[in-house]
Amino acid sequence: MKKVVLLTVAVFFTIFSFAQDAAEKLNQANEALKAQDYATAFTLYDEAMNNIGDVQVDVSINYNIGFAAYKAENLEGAVKYFDKAIEAGTNVSKCHEYKALAYNKVKDYKNAVGCFKQAIETSEGDTKAMVYNAAIASYRGSLLDDAVALFSQSVENNYKGETALYYKAVVLNKQKKSDEYKATLEEGAVKFPGDSKIAPALAKIYVTEGNNLYKKGAAILGAANQKVNDGTLKTDDAAYTAEVEKAKVEFSAAVEILEKAKALDATNVNAQKLIDACTAVL
Repeated sequence: MKKVVLLTVAVFFTIFSFAQDAAEKLNQANEALKAQDYATAFTLYDEAMNNIGDVQVDVSINYNIGFAAYKAENLEGAVKYFDKAIEAGTNVSKCHEYKALAYNKVKDYKNAVGCFKQAIETSEGDTKAMVYNAAIASYRGSLLDDAVALFSQSVENNYKGETALYYKAVVLNKQKKSDEYKATLEEGAVKFPGDSKIAPALAKIYVTEGNNLYKKGAAILGAANQKVNDGTLKTDDAAYTAEVEKAKVEFSAAVEILEKAKALDATNVNAQKLIDACTAVL
């Protein structure tokens, strides 16, 4: 009987020691967090929580531990404790956001976007920056439909509108949605005239369109001249004149759109070359 009592006392003493040790580590962890020694803070927090015993701690501590892990670039630890904080209803939106940023760091963009969306959904404050960051993560992770939707939302939010609209256009181009790509750039050129990315990109589209019109005109004129060379047509024939007029319609249309390209990007040498080629015939 005496031995059992002694054993029980020993067990209680051990539990008390663990609890006392955990409490001390929590204090040390708090000090390390204040000193921005995040790796040490997380290690101490984690050790304390694994041997917490009967020590009563506020559930909000899970957010602090997750934050320390995030700053120490410990993804596994950050996700573990942010999830605990979310489950306890502590700083829910911020926990999702930090999880997103943690996944972003390791280029796990699918999870990053998912967490950003949850952060946006649960936030009671301004979410404009999160929407934009989610759009960037979607773009980097080739989650193209998400990227278009989120960049569109950023434009509506008027948050980094020029950049958001440009990248929306880039994504549409990746999706081979040529008409939507062009329309988005044209929208950008109106909203943000002279933008260093939008204007040159739209100018390239116009140069391509102008070049295609030039080629059509040149093909019509070339075919007519070939008939003249073959002796089946003369340059003073009405049929030849009609073909030349058809070619000129294409050349005129080309000049019109090439002038738009030149206005957008004066450094585009192809625009001016094609204008010169068209006017030489006109």
